[in-house]
Parts: sequence; structure tokens; C-alpha cells
Amino acid sequence: QQYSRLNSSSQTNSLKDLLQSKIDDLERQVLSRVNSLEEGKGGLKNDTEERVKIESALTSLHQRISELEKGQKENRPGDKFQLTFPLRTNYMYAKVKKSLPEMYAFTVCMWLKSSAAPGVGTPFSYAVPGQANELVLIEWGNNPMEILINDKVAKLPFVINDGKWHHICVTWTTRDGVWEAYQDGTQGGSGENLAPYHPIKPQGVLVLGQEQDTLGGGFDATQAFVGELAHFNIWDRKLTPGEVYNLATCSTKALSGNVIAWAESHIEIFGGATKWTFEACRQIN
Repeated sequence: QQYSRLNSSSQTNSLKDLLQSKIDDLERQVLSRVNSLEEGKGGLKNDTEERVKIESALTSLHQRISELEKGQKENRPGDKFQLTFPLRTNYMYAKVKKSLPEMYAFTVCMWLKSSAAPGVGTPFSYAVPGQANELVLIEWGNNPMEILINDKVAKLPFVINDGKWHHICVTWTTRDGVWEAYQDGTQGGSGENLAPYHPIKPQGVLVLGQEQDTLGGGFDATQAFVGELAHFNIWDRKLTPGEVYNLATCSTKALSGNVIAWAESHIEIFGGATKWTFEACRQIN
């Protein structure tokens, strides 16, 4: 039975890869046709007909992916899933249904997998009225990954765009703006004076996969996250090194976020982002 489950899972994943490859090809064709139409090349009627055909094929492929996801979803626990953002767009993202409370400390952790270059983009962004960069994790262009709090920046020592799964955590306290960064369970950097004595403001919008320039929108494709993301959790306190290590090694003692816990019912997806079954530490690389 276990072999059959594994075999079925690998078949689903290979079918997913095949469908995604077809979608990528078709989206490139659509873009090429749109450009061609805008430049007034070729017969307008033929181009329009071909574009309609391609878009129809795209729609049916997206529907097939949704059916596959539905089949997977019915057989998995609520936290055993990942989000996939296959293309650098300004419309593909996920939204966390809950907002954040006012916080004087936090820890944010997640699993990430990406081979995007230059820069993996924005795994998450939290915007509040009057401040689009209240809390953002971003690796843009040739810059190192950075965390922004109230638009103040700290450079992080993460190196994650090798196409492998990595567990990352950032802790912060408003007192002296002290922060720590962990990759794969090990602390790799720390600092202070990052937005000291500024509490994280409540009632904002928390987005996965895009950087917000306005509350809940204003996405820029060049800053979009490309890759896979799972187990995004937030706590309203600084986790200890031992607690972070438990998360990175999938210990039975690993905690769920007390502010945001990773659960399928908490996440809405938009623009072609997809959900797939994921078990941390079993599927690493």
C-alpha cells in the first residue's frame, strides 16, 4: 500500500511537471501573439483566432491541474502542502486570510525551494495602511536577501537559490531592534538597530509570493517569488535556537505558529499559483 501511494504520488508529480511545462510554453506563445498583435503584424483575424485557441488550451490545462490538486487535497492533512509559484508574474500570489496583531517581537519561519536568478523574489510581504513595507522578506536583483521592518533594512546571510529545500527563520524584538537569521537550523547572522522600538502594526494584508506597493496590491513582476514555499509560520515572540532546530529537523517537538499557523484553510491562491502535497524532511531535495 505504501509503495502504491508513493508510486501514485510520483506519477502525479511527473504529470504536474508535464502540465506545467505545457502551460509555460502556451503562456509564452500567448505573450508572443499579444506582442505581434500590438505591433500590427500578420493577419489580425488569424492571430485573434490562434490566440483564442491557445487561451482555451491554457484554461483546460489549468482546470486539469485543479482536478489533480483536488484529488491530492482530499487525501492530505491540512498542513501537509506547499505553494508553487512557477513564473515571475505580477498576478500569481497567495493571501493569508488572517492579519497580524500588534507585535513587539516575532519569529517567522518557512521552507523555501528556488533556483531563480537573479534573486528569488519576495517570499512574503505584510503591508498596513500608510506603510507598504511594514514587514517584508525580499531578494531582488543581485542584492542579498533582506528583511524590511517599517521600511528599515537588514541584510540576511541566506543562500537558498540552489534548487534545494531550505528552512529559514528570522527572529526580531523591538527592544534595540535585535534580529537573528537561521538557515537549516543553524544561526548564520544577527544584528541590532533594525526598526528599534517600532511595534509591528496590526490590521494589515499578508501576501505570499509578491511585494506590495499598495495595501494588498501594486505587485511588480521583477520582485515576485519564483519557486516553492511551505510551512510559513509566525510567532509573537523570539523562538530559541533549540525551537528553530526542531522546526528545521521536523522534530515531533516542532511548534506551529501561535499567530499564523500553516494550514490550507488559512491560504487563498490567485493567478495560477498552485497547492501540492508536501511533507517537510521527507521531500527535501
